Amino acid sequence: MKTGVKTAIFLILIVAALSGTASAQAIPKISLEVGQSTDPSDLSATLQIVILLTVLTLAPSIILMMTSFVRMIIVLGFLRQAIGTQQLPPNQLLMSLALILTFFIISPIANQAYNDGLKPYLDEKIPIEEAFEKGIAPFREFMMAQVDEKDLSLFVNLSGMERPEKPEDIPLHILIPSFMISELRTGFEIAFLIFVPFLVIDMVVASVLMSMGMMMLPPIMVALPFKILLFVLVDGWYLLVQSLVQSFY
Repeated sequence: MKTGVKTAIFLILIVAALSGTASAQAIPKISLEVGQSTDPSDLSATLQIVILLTVLTLAPSIILMMTSFVRMIIVLGFLRQAIGTQQLPPNQLLMSLALILTFFIISPIANQAYNDGLKPYLDEKIPIEEAFEKGIAPFREFMMAQVDEKDLSLFVNLSGMERPEKPEDIPLHILIPSFMISELRTGFEIAFLIFVPFLVIDMVVASVLMSMGMMMLPPIMVALPFKILLFVLVDGWYLLVQSLVQSFY
């Protein structure tokens, strides 16, 4: 299973090769043929292509687990609930915004992974094992900077392995879930801070309506325009995006 995870993660480096840094490089060509062959290497190459196509279905999930996407989508989802606009912005827009912000944050890391790992491998200067270690190093450093030590200890204890002496000794099958748990916690903490001002508006509106005897009028409906007005006046999108991006630096 660890080999499969490494193979899927190595596809991140291939994604980096398609970025602007790799635009001037030749893209590897993959072709499939059906026929007879007496060369055993042809069978090996075919199996590698089949495995690659299979792992590609898991690559998006692996990539999202190792980036800032988890925190982004949680905060944006809670923001919509705090304002109370139901399905606005729509899910597709929130997902797109989270992906764009993730790409913005991860681009320097992906470029470094490409230059250190994938590019030398494509140039046949280093073997795939060394390319993987050098290519995954920037992502490992990114995750280690965000992960909570308590979460790392949890998965180290659950796995039954000895306590690592240095961060480089932590295997990916422990680092990745620890990073995801830390991102979930951080996302909920940010969401709490977002909820507070909108909750105050809901409480004030509900108190005013009760004092006026208008208990049949839904407070949420009356508070909605005030919450939208508050969010616009403080330039909420600017502050939110700025805070989210800076939280990773």
